[in-house]
Amino acid sequence: MKPIKRTLSLLMVPAMLLGLAACAKAPSQQPTEAQTVATEPETTVSATDSLFENMTLEEKVGQLFYMCYPDANYADTIKQYHLGGLVLFGAHFEDKTADDIRQQIQAYQRSAEKVALLIGVDEEGGDVVRVSSNPNVRSEAFWSPKETYQNGGWDAVTAAETEKAELLLSLGINVNNAPVCDVTSNEESFIYSRSFSGDVNDVCTYVTKTVGICRDKKLGTVLKHFPGYGDNTDTHENMAYDEKPYEDFLQSDFLPFEAGIEAGADAVMVAHNIVTSMDADVPASLSARVHQILRDELHFDGVIMTDDLSMEAITQYTGSDAAAVAAVKCGNDLLCCTDVATQVPAVLKAVQSGEISEEQINASVKRILRWKEHLGLIK
Repeated sequence: MKPIKRTLSLLMVPAMLLGLAACAKAPSQQPTEAQTVATEPETTVSATDSLFENMTLEEKVGQLFYMCYPDANYADTIKQYHLGGLVLFGAHFEDKTADDIRQQIQAYQRSAEKVALLIGVDEEGGDVVRVSSNPNVRSEAFWSPKETYQNGGWDAVTAAETEKAELLLSLGINVNNAPVCDVTSNEESFIYSRSFSGDVNDVCTYVTKTVGICRDKKLGTVLKHFPGYGDNTDTHENMAYDEKPYEDFLQSDFLPFEAGIEAGADAVMVAHNIVTSMDADVPASLSARVHQILRDELHFDGVIMTDDLSMEAITQYTGSDAAAVAAVKCGNDLLCCTDVATQVPAVLKAVQSGEISEEQINASVKRILRWKEHLGLIK
């Protein structure tokens, strides 16, 4: 936007000159104490800043964990490890009424005590429907975004994503681990049924619409799976290698993530596949180079999170006891993790020993708390 040029009326000039003359003749006076205080700029401390300043190191480290599969001992686990959030799966909703689900999520939040939890699900539609697969909650599960578009165009996509956001929020869920930004037209690809399209422009439009709807309603969004899953195999079961040239990512795979970032997405999930054009030695989720690309080249300043660290591609690579430490060291803010009893103490020990700097932990915690503030969880 160009600055607006403002001009003074000629009629105002004499009045201004008289005012300047009067100021010149007036005796100088020292401001009174009351005047001095009144002119000092006011400083305010946000609720997030105040909360952060009063957190212990143990509480800060706990905020980095987005625990998968909370069990019957959830209250003790949430309190003991000061968890940042929970990821719920189909089993947490099966056979329950909407009121049952709301009450359970409220119980999770009461257990958090000091800092409200991110409560997330994977409600993509189609193959991945943790919530709407329960007929007590919705008469039928959400179609995949691809099917929705094929049957009703962009209006149908907008309606479905709006209903999806409203349903999750009504249950107390504040994050949808979606939208899927992966681009593929290969029907043999693991991610094909979850990808919106093989046309990158259509994927960008879908991501922009979805993020915008969720942002307006204050439902958290997670762009996944950076830097783009492409035609890779399933990393839940084994390591996947992507040997596409970097130029392909610039021209295609990165674009939906850039669209989501521009639309205001809260978080980006990094995949476990090894992308040889970026880092041939470690999975993307554990690669400092991949995280640098996301920060410096795509200019993302929100929360970067891992996919589940219990997936075979990671446990085979690092061993279960080292995964979280490696994930933090390379630049992740939030860790999807099942074994918090092992991983939280491991990260805490790494900070106490100096292997991970407390400054890095602080930066990640501030990003997580800002996200929670945007969602209305910190007031």
